Amino acid sequence: MERTLILCLILLLCFPMAYGGYYSKTESRVSNLRKATNLRFFFHGILGGENTTAVTVARANSSLPGPSNSIVVDHAPLTVGPEPTSKTIGNAQGLEVFAGRDTTTVVVYLDFGFTEGELNGSSISVFSRNPAMETQRELAVIGGRGKFKLAEGYALLKTTFISNTSLVVEYNVTVIHY
Repeated sequence: MERTLILCLILLLCFPMAYGGYYSKTESRVSNLRKATNLRFFFHGILGGENTTAVTVARANSSLPGPSNSIVVDHAPLTVGPEPTSKTIGNAQGLEVFAGRDTTTVVVYLDFGFTEGELNGSSISVFSRNPAMETQRELAVIGGRGKFKLAEGYALLKTTFISNTSLVVEYNVTVIHY
């Protein structure tokens, strides 16, 4: 019995626990395994009508005009070109939050799911402020799945067409992934 106790004490003193129970030891990763992929596609939003892609699901009682203080859900097609008849390569699903008095700046979370070619089944996610009235905008790529696991990067946006009922936004995305 004494031998067992002494052996346990020696083991505890010679081999202390290296870390707590909720995290593990940090290991460095080989950074040269990362790849960069550049994507270009077009987001087609339809605001109202039979084939609407954006629906307001919550709105605060407010006397402010427009979509101020509201939450909109999106499910919009992604195409290879700006024309609505261009080949569809996926869809965007997510939320847009119009917070405050400035209705031209929107906080967006969108997941771009690809359904064609070698990207079929992969997606990237963006989350950022989107100052919609600026000519060139940038959103942060915060993740992905499929080919884009552990993705990060940025998306440059440019509105190529806008009317009272629809808009087309060009996305040029640089994705860093494994």
